[in-house]
Amino acid sequence: MLRFLADENLNNNIVRALRRREPALDIVRVQEVGLVGKDDPTVLAWAAKELRIVVTHDVSTMTRYAYQRVALGEPMPGIVEVAFGAPLGIVIDDLLLLATLSENDEWAGRVLYVPLH
Repeated sequence: MLRFLADENLNNNIVRALRRREPALDIVRVQEVGLVGKDDPTVLAWAAKELRIVVTHDVSTMTRYAYQRVALGEPMPGIVEVAFGAPLGIVIDDLLLLATLSENDEWAGRVLYVPLH
C-alpha cells in the first residue's frame, strides 16, 4: 500500500475522509511531521527520505521542483496532484484506488493527476 504525505495546502477534508474510509492507510500531513511553512524542496527531500508520495494541490511549484530532483538524479518518490474543485468523492476513490493497487516504487519520478477520469 502506498505511503502518502499530504502537503500543507491539501484540503484537510481529503485527509480526514481517507483516514475514515481506510484506517490502515499510511498518510501523514506536513503539519504532523514538523514541515509547516517549509519550502517545496524541503518537503520533497523529506518525502524522498521517508519514501512517501506527496499529495498536493500545488501544480505550479511542487511539480517543477519534483522534476528538478529527477533531472539532478535525486530520489523523487512521486507526486499526486489533486485538481482544485474536483468532487471530493471521486478524489477519495481515486486516491484509495492508487493506494491499494500500487506500491511506492512504481511512483518513483512520476507525477499523476487526480481525478483519474
